[in-house]
Amino acid sequence: MGNSGFNPRHRGRQALIVVPPELAAVTGSETVGFQSLTTERTEYSPPVEGSIPTWLSGTLIRNGPGLFEAGDRRVNHWFDGLAMLRRYAFDDGDLRYSNRFLRSDAYADAMAGQITGQFGTDTRGWRRVLDTVRNLGLPDPTDNANVHVARIDGEYVALTEAPRRIAFDPDTLETHGEFTFDDDLPEHVTAAHLVDDPHAEELIGFTTQFGLTPQYHVYRVPAGSRTRERITSIDARGPAYIHDCSVTDSHAILVESPLVLSVLRVLNPFSEGAMDMLQWKPSEPTRLLVVDRASGDLVADPTFEATFCFHHVNAYCDDGEIVLDLVEFPDSEIVDSLSLAALDGEGFPDVPAGRLMRYRIDPDANSVERGQLYPGGMELPRVPRRCTGREYRYAYGQATDREGANGLVKVDCETGQAQEWWEQGVYVEEPIPVQRPDGTAEDDGVVLATALDVEAERTSLLVFDAATLTVEARVTLPHAEPFGFHGRFFQSTD
Repeated sequence: MGNSGFNPRHRGRQALIVVPPELAAVTGSETVGFQSLTTERTEYSPPVEGSIPTWLSGTLIRNGPGLFEAGDRRVNHWFDGLAMLRRYAFDDGDLRYSNRFLRSDAYADAMAGQITGQFGTDTRGWRRVLDTVRNLGLPDPTDNANVHVARIDGEYVALTEAPRRIAFDPDTLETHGEFTFDDDLPEHVTAAHLVDDPHAEELIGFTTQFGLTPQYHVYRVPAGSRTRERITSIDARGPAYIHDCSVTDSHAILVESPLVLSVLRVLNPFSEGAMDMLQWKPSEPTRLLVVDRASGDLVADPTFEATFCFHHVNAYCDDGEIVLDLVEFPDSEIVDSLSLAALDGEGFPDVPAGRLMRYRIDPDANSVERGQLYPGGMELPRVPRRCTGREYRYAYGQATDREGANGLVKVDCETGQAQEWWEQGVYVEEPIPVQRPDGTAEDDGVVLATALDVEAERTSLLVFDAATLTVEARVTLPHAEPFGFHGRFFQSTD
């Protein structure tokens, strides 16, 4: 069982946080981050304050919702906004910006004034009856791939948790059409986060299959392939809603919380999308699933009290134990709090705060100890790509749990110290650390993060020094981007 008093790697030390002057609340204006953006720009050269390092060469591609209305209807949940790709191309100190909607079936429906079934929004009524018979209780999967991006077999692909993926051109953002894998791996729900392991040169993901005995199928996709190779299949409890996963150099790790995907709950033809499948069962434990990547064996599955996790940070092996860092919530309230009814007019200050946690897993004893690495609120965590699955020191994330802003935080996971950057009325999104190609230090490089100034109603791309969190460049975009989800930086030499 977990031990909330455990203090991993820095017993007895207190976290040092650089706290800014008190931030005044910003009321009413946060909703600019949940307003539709209807304009698309191509190869726009934005003004740059400061300087972008000339060594930074490559493209940041982010994904997220861009449109929240169709006809006279507004979607119910942030997760249901229509997918819009955002491209930030770096070359010798210059930046060019483009944004474009995915031309998906969901986009065509929206342009015709119809909202199609998604995470928390559905308008199909009795059409769902036929869907439930055909798809084991699930609606027809949406192709509104608005969560993440990946590069698979040389193609750039937009991802969501529904088992449909959309390929696109990384230079123009034009839609190429639906991407399919060359395999028949079962999937009713799938991973929108594919772990990119540069050391093994493969992607790791998972799918969830419903049925009398629901299962998780953990898989790899080797570089240059579009065939998912099954590592293992694990009988699921629930099954659970699982959003993310981690790897070490020899393991894949899932966190199975008691937020259950109940097929029976979606049989109601008037249910509002897949979100109505979710059922929180606080009396049931959270289970960690640790899989050997080579053999497929389940080497550990310890349990502890009910918690929920959206996002992992990283994992690695440490002298016979497995270290897993993630952002933990005490329950599933975070999912409901991201509905537009909850966000409109209030914004992120009322969203529950996640906590950066370290789990130390002992496979021999099938046990886990848990401890908090950083006392502030944190989400959307990232580490440099080269640190994936390896022992690392610094975790970057969106700093939350303040009024009137979201900041950037850099946590030293060895000492427990943290640096924070804040600016009143500015909401920082997911930070992407990029190491200098010839650098040796883990924090020798930059952190890229889009940030919305709610008073100016304008988004900027901020380029931070990864060591100090000093802003090296502020690139002002031509509009306010709605709050997005995830992205990846693709090096020009990759």
